[in-house]
Amino acid sequence: MLFRDIIGQERAKQQLRSAVQEGLIPHAQLFVGPEGVGKLQLAVAYAQYLACPNRTTEDACGVCPTCLQYAKLQHPDLHFAFPIVKTDTGDVCDDFIDTFRELILTKGYFDLDDWYSALGVETKQGMIYEKESSEILRKLSLKSFGDGYKVMIIWQPQKMNITCANKLLKILEEPPQKTVFLLVTEQPDQLLSTILSRVQQVRLSGLTEQEIASGLQAKGYGVQHALDWAHIAGGSYLAALKLADESSANKRYLDDFIALMRDAYTIGHIKNAAKKAESLSRIRKWSLDIADTKVGRERQKAFLQYAQRQVRENYIYNLQHPELNYQTTDERTFSENFAPYINEGNVEQIMNELDKAERQIGQNGNAKIIFFDLCLQFIVLLKR
Repeated sequence: MLFRDIIGQERAKQQLRSAVQEGLIPHAQLFVGPEGVGKLQLAVAYAQYLACPNRTTEDACGVCPTCLQYAKLQHPDLHFAFPIVKTDTGDVCDDFIDTFRELILTKGYFDLDDWYSALGVETKQGMIYEKESSEILRKLSLKSFGDGYKVMIIWQPQKMNITCANKLLKILEEPPQKTVFLLVTEQPDQLLSTILSRVQQVRLSGLTEQEIASGLQAKGYGVQHALDWAHIAGGSYLAALKLADESSANKRYLDDFIALMRDAYTIGHIKNAAKKAESLSRIRKWSLDIADTKVGRERQKAFLQYAQRQVRENYIYNLQHPELNYQTTDERTFSENFAPYINEGNVEQIMNELDKAERQIGQNGNAKIIFFDLCLQFIVLLKR
């Protein structure tokens, strides 16, 4: 992985390049910053830059044998540690290293949820266990390949259990010659203070909307969609990628949201009995369709979360500060006419009803009753 492959982060890249060029390479560094801004990717690119015998002032060469090994994340002096979930067939990181490498190479930017999904587990309680500290010490005691640096990248070091973390304190402070630790986290406050005191921090910032949009366009997404997702993503390229992946689902959620709001408004405001009856029939069908077991509870909860976000955005839309709105073009188009109906008189209760419905769905409540009751509540609340 090369520096030029990393979106943005020019200040951090220059900091790392300068350290190498000046021969002032810290033996332990902590890459810290928001989620989804390229911390792990930058750590790998830095490791490759350190290892490349033909590096320039800007980047590794990308074509030498060392770089080719790094391109596959299979250089013998490049090591990884990361949270795992113990199984009958694996209890150290090397038992899962192929999956971890594949995730970096194919997905690029990912988070813990993506990693657990790749492992095929539902738990969110992965850990770097005590046994891993022995593996790390063993690997770093070996002679390096050639005369290069040995690099240990620890992704999510806050997941180290206390025994593992304590066993690494001495080697973090006094590592073998030409050994570099690169710790990568967005939660430095969860690390032991004794570890924080032994590392030099490399701070990464949130990405600009233009940097994110350019990265999305390079992956083939259209300009308008890329700009929309970049604006909503809040500085995280990973968040933008997830929005892109979820775009078809979000389009369905928007259609469902519009249908619910329009019919609830019609029933509450239109005096024509025939139109009211027609809207009531549609809203009843809407509640039955979304409550269908084929939809599934996870999708039902996802819709309710989406609806809560749209209610917030419509309320903010009334402030007439577009820079504060985080919506796609289609969402903003609907909000132009709908936003005035989300106001101080009803926004809190609407959010409470959506939150209550989400909790009830999560508790395996009767979805037909929950969604029809939600519809009835909206008929009343949109009158205010």
